[in-house]
Amino acid sequence: MDIGKVGELKEFIEACKSNPSLLHTPSLSFFKSYLLSLGANIPPKPKTEPVVDDDHDIIESDLELDNTDVVKPDNDPPQKMGNPSAQVTQDQRDAAQLAKSKALDALSQGYFDQALDLLTKAILLNPHSAILYATRASVFIKLKKPNAAIRDADTALKINPDSAKGYKIRGLSRAMLGLWKESLTDLHVASEIDYDEEIGVALKKIEPNVHKIEEHRKKYERLRKQKGQKRTQPKKQPQDEAQDKDALSALKDGKVIGINSVGELETKLNAASKTSRLAILYFTATWCGPCRHISPLYTSLAEKYRRVVFLKIDIDEAVDVAARWKISSVPTFFFVKNGKEVDSVVGADKNTLERKIGQHAGPL
Repeated sequence: MDIGKVGELKEFIEACKSNPSLLHTPSLSFFKSYLLSLGANIPPKPKTEPVVDDDHDIIESDLELDNTDVVKPDNDPPQKMGNPSAQVTQDQRDAAQLAKSKALDALSQGYFDQALDLLTKAILLNPHSAILYATRASVFIKLKKPNAAIRDADTALKINPDSAKGYKIRGLSRAMLGLWKESLTDLHVASEIDYDEEIGVALKKIEPNVHKIEEHRKKYERLRKQKGQKRTQPKKQPQDEAQDKDALSALKDGKVIGINSVGELETKLNAASKTSRLAILYFTATWCGPCRHISPLYTSLAEKYRRVVFLKIDIDEAVDVAARWKISSVPTFFFVKNGKEVDSVVGADKNTLERKIGQHAGPL
């Protein structure tokens, strides 16, 4: 092995020694599973493991998972395994089958230790049988020894990668250790090979736990992303904040603002841009019948969309403004965002006017 990689491995192990909770990190679940399968004693996950960002204001709360059947890891010495390279005679196979039958009889009567002894005898006689390992694993499950069960299930799956019982027992064992995602993966594979009712019952408990974990992860990913975006936004200086207040004071929420000059219009448009608001320029005239028809609606829309700046310009009183905007007919409406024209409506079309205001204004 590369000396540099050995050094990195030593550093990682030292870090785990000083902070065992690292082993509960989701990305290291494969390593945790491996250690557990060897009978390692891993300290339980602390009840509260808050994850706080650099500014100490995003904290992950505990997940409320169904842990009713989770047990402490069993740390017994590894059980006896057969020799995978051994040559097995027909007599040995027959003897192993007889031992298995006796084990099942003992199991039906609740004699678990006797069943284990008989199955171990069968495995030593025929170490090439995946079903023998999977059956002994099922006894370890009944004895609430998930690590021992995982060791047998792993061996069964090495012998027969399509062993439904191997995947099922390993999935149930991982659930007993609170390894919900790994458990779900195994049980899904088992159900595809040979579904049974016990798998279905287990999935009804495990799938909600995995869903909660995933939703929890997504929630805090969103919070961290939002926090990162806030960090990249330049902080407003006192002068900028004062200018924003001045801009807001120049606007009248829920009111239609009359405009009489180009300078006055520019002031309102600048104020709208600084406060990121949509501004609507309504060009009208006292002699215009359609204008008189739509003006009440314009006033009511101003009351509804209070964060939109509703401006009203009489083309006969503010000739310079009408000329600058090249008004050829009234009523005409221009929609302005951040100082740029984004849309317009010509004529007294009430439905189109209200639809476009809703389109460009955003949430009320």
